[in-house]
Amino acid sequence: MNKKTKFKDKLAVELIRTGLVDPNKVAMAIEIRENENSQRKALGERRAQRNLAQILVQDFRIDHYLVFNVIASLYGFREITLADEDYSESRIEYIRKMFDPLPRALQEYMIRNKIIVLRYDKDRPYRINIAAADPTDRTIPDITRALGVQSYEVFYVKLKSLSALMEKVFPPENVFLKEIEKQEFEFSYEDMEDEIDETSIEAEINKSLLVNLAEGMLIEAVRRGASDIHIIPAGSNRTEINIRIDGTLRSWHIQEGVRPEAIAAVIKDRSKNVDRFERDSAQDGFIQRKIDDHMIRYRVSVIPIQGSEVQNKFESIVIRILDDRKVISDLDKLGFQGIAKEFFIKAISKPQGMIIVTGPTGSGKSTTLIAALSYIMRPEINVLTVEDPVEYIIRGARQLKISYKMDFEQALRAVLRHDPDVVMVGEIRDKETAETAIKMANTGHLTFSTLHTNDAPSAVSRLYKMGIETFLIAYAINIIIAQRLVRRLCDKCKRPMKDKDSKLLKSLGFTEAELDNLIVYEPVGCGACHGGYKGRLAIHETLYFSKQIRRLIFEASKDINEEAIKEQAVKEGMITLRDACRERMKQGLTSIEELIHVTSED
Repeated sequence: MNKKTKFKDKLAVELIRTGLVDPNKVAMAIEIRENENSQRKALGERRAQRNLAQILVQDFRIDHYLVFNVIASLYGFREITLADEDYSESRIEYIRKMFDPLPRALQEYMIRNKIIVLRYDKDRPYRINIAAADPTDRTIPDITRALGVQSYEVFYVKLKSLSALMEKVFPPENVFLKEIEKQEFEFSYEDMEDEIDETSIEAEINKSLLVNLAEGMLIEAVRRGASDIHIIPAGSNRTEINIRIDGTLRSWHIQEGVRPEAIAAVIKDRSKNVDRFERDSAQDGFIQRKIDDHMIRYRVSVIPIQGSEVQNKFESIVIRILDDRKVISDLDKLGFQGIAKEFFIKAISKPQGMIIVTGPTGSGKSTTLIAALSYIMRPEINVLTVEDPVEYIIRGARQLKISYKMDFEQALRAVLRHDPDVVMVGEIRDKETAETAIKMANTGHLTFSTLHTNDAPSAVSRLYKMGIETFLIAYAINIIIAQRLVRRLCDKCKRPMKDKDSKLLKSLGFTEAELDNLIVYEPVGCGACHGGYKGRLAIHETLYFSKQIRRLIFEASKDINEEAIKEQAVKEGMITLRDACRERMKQGLTSIEELIHVTSED
C-alpha cells in the first residue's frame, strides 16, 4: 500500500499524527478493510463492512477508548458519563421498554454491540438520545426508523461504562444454572464397594444436572470476573465449588448427593488432554468456550488427593480462567509509580539484555510481560515465546508450547536456531534454563522471563544460588521488577477511618508529617463490591541495573549483599513495594489491611 493511500482516511491521519497507533498497524488495518470490502462485494453480501476503528480494536487489540475517543473528537460526538446519572430500577425498566418496539434481531445486535436508547430529549420530545460505544455504527439509523423517530443524537460512552449499564438492563441469563433449579437428585450410597463403580458414576453423569452444573460454572465464573474455579471433594457425596475474585476464594456452590468422582469425570470429559479414567496422577488440560460473544480459554489442573475413606479416589480440580479481555497491552495502564515507568521503558527499548519480572503466583507477571512485548512489537522483529502452558495469545509473536515431546531445554535450543530478536521464557525454573536465558541476553537478544522471589534484589541472589556467575548476572540483566496486586477499595462504599492507629502507621513507614494530612480509608461492603473491595491494582519495585548496581553485583564474593543493592537502588529512585503500597493508601485506593498483608515480607 503506498503512502498516499495510507493517509486518505481521516481517522488514520489523526491516529498517526498524534502517535497513538503505529503507522504500520494502521496501514495493515486499511488493507484488511479493503480486502474484506472486495470479498463482500464479490460474494454479493449485504452485511455492513467493518470500519477502520473496528479492525484496529478487534484485530490489533488497540485500546477501544483510545481509538473511539479520537473518533468522538474528530467527528464531534458528545461524550457523556453514565456515572453522573442515577440508574434506579424504574430508570432501568424505562430503558428496557425502549427496546420493546424493536425487532428481535435488532435488539440482539444492540446488546452485542453496546448501543442503548437512553431517553427522549428533555428539551425536544420528538428527539431521542442514543448512547453507543461506537457512535459511527451504521445500524443506528435503522434503530431510529424502527422506533418511528426521525430526529436523534448519538452520544459516545466508554465501552466499559456502557457494558456495565447494559448488564443491568439485560442481565445475562445462565441457562445451565436455570436448568439445575428444576432438577432433583437421589442416589443411594449404602452399598458402596472398595473399588470405584464406573457404571454407577456413568449413571450420575448421564443426569443432565452435572452437565448443567459444569457448563453453568464456567459461564458464571467469567461473568463474575473470577480468576480461578476450585472444585474440592468434601466427603463421599459432597463437593464444594469456590471461585477466586480479586485474589480471595469465595464459596459459590455446594453440591450434595452426588459423588465427587462423578463431578470430576464430567469436567475431565470436557477437558482436552485429560484422561477421565486416570485418577492416580496429576493431569493438565484445557477447555475453550464462547461466552457472551467472547472466546474464553480455561486451563485445567487435576491432582489426586487423599479422602477420609479408602474406597474414594478423590481429585482436586483448579480451573484458571484465561480471558483475553483482561490482558493489558498499554504500559500506562500497568500503574507504574514515580520513575518506575521510565526505568522500564529504558530497559525494554534496548536491543539486548534481560528483563525479569518477579513475584508470587497470581501477581500479574504475565500481564506485565505481555504489555512490554506489545510496546516493542513491530513487523521488523521476530518475537518468540517459550511457555508452559501458553496462556494468552500474543499477536505478532510465535509461541512455543512445552509438551512431553519438547521440554524447556529443547525448546530454548530450538528458539536459538530460529533467528530470534526477542525471546520470552515463561519462567526460569533451574540452572539450565537460567544459563540459556542469560546466554541469549548476552548474545544480542532482548530476553524476558519471570522468577518467584519476594522482591527485586532477592532475584539476584536466587540466580547466584542457581549457579550463575556474578559477572554474567551483572552484565546480562537490564532490569528486575518485583510486583504484587493489592485489592482496590470500592469507590461507592469506602469510608474514612475515624481513629487512626498512629503507632501502627509509623511502624509501616509513615512519617509524622504524612500522618497529619493522611486520610485512611477502610472497607465497608455494598451490593456493588466484595466485602468493601472491587478490583485490584498493581504495585511495583523496579531495580534498574545502573553502573553502580552492576559493580555491586560483579564485586560480590561469596554472597550477594541484597541490602546494599536495595540501598543503592533506592538512592537512584527505586520505590520499594511497601513504599508503593503506602502511596496507594495515601491516594485512598487501598486499605491498611492490604498494606500489611501484601507487603508483610518488608
